[in-house]
Amino acid sequence: MRVIQMARQVSAHTQPNLSQKPIVIFNVSARLTGLSQTAAFALLSSWGLRLSGIPVSHFVCHSGMSHCVLGTNRKNYRKPPPCKACVRQSARLYTNADKYQFEYKPDEDLASALQDLSVDELCHFEYNKVKGSLVTPGLSIPLGLLVLPSIRWALRRFTLPNNEDTRYLLREYILSAYNVAQEFSNFLDQVKPGVALIFNGILFPEATGRWVAQARGLRVVTYEVGFQHFSAFFTDGEATAYPIRIPEDFDLTPQQNAQLDEYLEKRFQGQFTMAGIQFWPEMRGLDKPFLEKASQFKQIVPIFTNVVYDTSQLHANKVFPHMFAWLDLIIELIQSHSETLFIIRAHPDEMRPGTAKQSQESVREWVRNHNIDSLPNVIFIDSQEYLSSYELIQRAKFVMVYNSSIGIEASLMGVAVLCGGRARYTQYPIVFFPETPQAYKAMASKFLFTEKIEIPREFRLNARRFLYFQLFRASLSFEHYLQEGLRKGYVHLQPFSWNDLLPDNSLTMQLLIEGLNSNTPHPQADLIKKANNNTRFLIPDEMFHFK
Repeated sequence: MRVIQMARQVSAHTQPNLSQKPIVIFNVSARLTGLSQTAAFALLSSWGLRLSGIPVSHFVCHSGMSHCVLGTNRKNYRKPPPCKACVRQSARLYTNADKYQFEYKPDEDLASALQDLSVDELCHFEYNKVKGSLVTPGLSIPLGLLVLPSIRWALRRFTLPNNEDTRYLLREYILSAYNVAQEFSNFLDQVKPGVALIFNGILFPEATGRWVAQARGLRVVTYEVGFQHFSAFFTDGEATAYPIRIPEDFDLTPQQNAQLDEYLEKRFQGQFTMAGIQFWPEMRGLDKPFLEKASQFKQIVPIFTNVVYDTSQLHANKVFPHMFAWLDLIIELIQSHSETLFIIRAHPDEMRPGTAKQSQESVREWVRNHNIDSLPNVIFIDSQEYLSSYELIQRAKFVMVYNSSIGIEASLMGVAVLCGGRARYTQYPIVFFPETPQAYKAMASKFLFTEKIEIPREFRLNARRFLYFQLFRASLSFEHYLQEGLRKGYVHLQPFSWNDLLPDNSLTMQLLIEGLNSNTPHPQADLIKKANNNTRFLIPDEMFHFK
């Protein structure tokens, strides 16, 4: 197996600098049996770090949770996760590597405290009967909030039913999270690292690890899949929020504008993937029946939704408590504006065919329950209807989104965008983003009544700057090392030599090591020049974001 061969070669050529604090890599939720992109990013990073002389220690699950996120069976919550296969995969991935393997040790006091709690009480549960050096005295660990995004993701829904099955799974997640906290704290006591590298930071093992590390004052870098093929985004902030810092004086060159336009041309035809998944197997234009109906209305307003259980919703739900509360407000606008045709579009990932990721609380269900599609001024486009969103935008008076990527693309097209949830692009003036539900409704009403919406010129310019940075400067490319696997989202290693992982031979590893070893941005002219000339991706001072 290529992974084992490379692991042995890395081990044979590693000479760790024992005077340097190690980097710990926490990657518990990135995969089960295969090699996912996110697990590959951590593995390749660890090899590059070790070959550069930096000690690396892995925090590895060895049946360390009673139930884990990826191993949850939605048909039978009590079915144990596939630990044996996962442990075998870990043994392959971490061949000849320094690792700490933790097992599950349930806490009886905690189990007793959880036993009679409701779903809501479990979701807000905090625990202060901690042991050892887990946290500072008097500090409670918010176990309920740490596991909440995970149970929503595992059950593919935002609203959790208050039944015994849900309570059972919540209790097991909390018990498992507490075990992770205890074990990771013990591990940190032993290793005394300088940095913790953690995938995602949202799923409950990683969220717990991040919380423990930060409670101890340890620097945490999280990472997520980037927006280019086989790329990863690293940050001192929250990776799923994609904090991107753009220099105030940055303007796209003609070559960079051409590069962005080439990407957008493909994107507008549905030719793109995310984490190895292609959402648009085809994309069709607006047909004659649609155009005939649209001609009966004064204006068109497309409404683009999201997957309600997605980890991005943790950041998005700042103005509204959740996406369906935003949609409930939009019903009022629909009912009071019969002159407007509203197009409600379900996210293409909501009912992804051939996977277990179909949403159990969907926009399709919301439309049906509220009888929305029976209204004469509404068209509902389901997730597997591959109608071109971009043709809808071209005909739109304005566009309403929650936190979908389509928002920044609509702004690029010169269309006004009214955003209901915090998106990665709302950190810059790119779209209209009211701060309260009342302000959102007022602005939507104003847009519906006014003849022409005045869009600040900076919106479109900032959209291009942000999208360019997101695509070509905010992530590191691992494309040299990876190729597509047989399963979507999974990968194999390309044929390459251990020498290819050395920082002298890999700009990706050079930038990664520079970022992890420094506590302040430090642009270096030679690295910037090489980054601009030899890779589509990031320069050092834009890769890591410091508090």
